[in-house]
Amino acid sequence: MLRWCQLVLCFLILGFDHSHAILPPALYVFGDSLVDVGNNNHLLISITKANFPHNGLDFPTKQATGRFSNGKNAADFLADKLGIPTSPPYLFLKSEKEVNGSAFVVPGVSFASGGAGILNGTDNLLQQSLPLTEQVEYYSLVYQQIVKQLGAAAAQKHLSKSIFAIVIGSNDVLGYHDPNSTAGNASTPQQYAHQMVTLLQTHVNRIYGLGGRKFLIAGIGPVGCCPSERNKNKDQCDDDANRLAQIYNEGLKSMLHHLKSSLPGFYYSYFDAYKVLNSFIQNPADYGFTEARAACCGLGNLNALLPCLPVSTYCSNRRDHVFWDLYHPTEAAASIFVDYIYDGPRPYTFPLNLKQLVAA
Repeated sequence: MLRWCQLVLCFLILGFDHSHAILPPALYVFGDSLVDVGNNNHLLISITKANFPHNGLDFPTKQATGRFSNGKNAADFLADKLGIPTSPPYLFLKSEKEVNGSAFVVPGVSFASGGAGILNGTDNLLQQSLPLTEQVEYYSLVYQQIVKQLGAAAAQKHLSKSIFAIVIGSNDVLGYHDPNSTAGNASTPQQYAHQMVTLLQTHVNRIYGLGGRKFLIAGIGPVGCCPSERNKNKDQCDDDANRLAQIYNEGLKSMLHHLKSSLPGFYYSYFDAYKVLNSFIQNPADYGFTEARAACCGLGNLNALLPCLPVSTYCSNRRDHVFWDLYHPTEAAASIFVDYIYDGPRPYTFPLNLKQLVAA
């Protein structure tokens, strides 16, 4: 716990160095393994973890932290851009009995969990994760503590200026096409995507009702082109998975536009992860990459037969690769994603980029 207290103290002291910048008071993160900073470390029977080598190889501590990355992930870079420390994992704070502490106020909380989906049950038996429903329920408990600590008026001011980031949906898309899943037989891709969007809207509405006003929401990338899916498809992208991601993204954009017109004070930034990652894959050299198909860490064809385990091999120059493992981007790719999120042009981040969202 000392580690997080020190970070909070540094934020309070160094925050004044940003006197000419607009800083949000906190970042609340919901999502899956793309932004998990260690929640799954505290799920005892989960096999969806990254708290072992070679993960963390390029992290400042040179140790695995629970991030599915060779170094920092998108959640870290978002916090860096906002000028605040990375939001600590909720389950860590809970395990340290900090439920009543100031850690819930500064610099925010991360509820993201590897394997999580919008729909419950996207993580098959034994994987165990915190689905979005559970993440939002945990946020409601945090909200109660913030109100208790700050008072209702100050809590609303704090939360209305904070950023609520939601990065989720890839596991739902991959789960739909999983041979062991019944989802494909129970609904069409359009129906399934509609279920995803409808449930996400329910959760966004609930967060809004609990003080959230500024939302950063990422669409789903071309997950059919990740090394795992290529390996199953003769080294080619899975077009069906990519098509489902696109259907969902279109529904998500329409839903956010509707919320903007119906919820007073609601602001959002939509990040077109599909367009950006697809650009990485189609034109890797434009971004400094030389490998956009194979994973850096793994074994077998495309390094995609196994996750990044201690027995896996890994590439010597992680900056060359788009993908770190079966599904996740390298630190280098995540950094570029967040560059686009923060102050990217309209084709990639709209109607506001993150910098504009903070100032709204």
